[in-house]
Amino acid sequence: MTSRVIALDLDGTLLTSTKTILPQSLEALSRAKEAGYQILIVTGRHHVAIHPFYQALALDTPAICCNGTYLYDYQAKKVLEGDPMPVEKAHGLVNMLAEHNIHGLMYVDDTMMYEEATGHVTRTLNWAQKLPEEQRPSFTQVDSLIQAAQDVKSVWKFALTDEDTQKLNIFANHAAQTLDLECEWSWHDQVDIARKGNSKGYRLARWVESQGLSMKDVVAFGDNFNDISMLEAVGTGVAMGNADDAVKARANVVIGDNSTHSIAEYIYTHLL
Repeated sequence: MTSRVIALDLDGTLLTSTKTILPQSLEALSRAKEAGYQILIVTGRHHVAIHPFYQALALDTPAICCNGTYLYDYQAKKVLEGDPMPVEKAHGLVNMLAEHNIHGLMYVDDTMMYEEATGHVTRTLNWAQKLPEEQRPSFTQVDSLIQAAQDVKSVWKFALTDEDTQKLNIFANHAAQTLDLECEWSWHDQVDIARKGNSKGYRLARWVESQGLSMKDVVAFGDNFNDISMLEAVGTGVAMGNADDAVKARANVVIGDNSTHSIAEYIYTHLL
């Protein structure tokens, strides 16, 4: 039997709107593991915000985090490889955020930093309070993101949120052109900005190659624009029913939305 891989985005894909994994999905993925599949999380999240899902899936594979910015080994508790944002570009982005009055959450080392708790920070803090303390993601409030960017070892990405999505889109395009950074939508009101060249598809391809496999051996599930690089690069890209039509158009298959048993049904019907 040829070794195969199932790559899974989290938010909007494997996770329901209440940030839980359906029991049917857990059971199907467990059976896939027994059948020889390697299960890999490929997410826009920081590794500190994946604990409950990684543990629920009982994985031993590394996780691809921050839209492919780095590969994290949970067993060794270390980054295996990564391409963080250069400090000078982080500084430039923070200055631009201040000029345009847009909130930025900075993903660094082993925490996520912010100056003001709004948008993505508020949502995640509310979610975190429902988790056991040992599974809660790490947040750090700072007086200055510019100073923080100098003090940390690695800046993985920025998550930008604003109620005015048109304003956010204009800013993201401006930041991409001015600072030569990678900008991808990861939620309806969130744009992620990382080092140019980082993507889920890129980091997944590197890991697959390290395993002596081909991307043709991979089935990937995703729902948002930051998943497109992965959906297009694998043997079978599966878009969720709740995905934007532009994302669905780049996938090989479209299934039901993330509130249904569609991932489990696809695994039982096509992979087992």
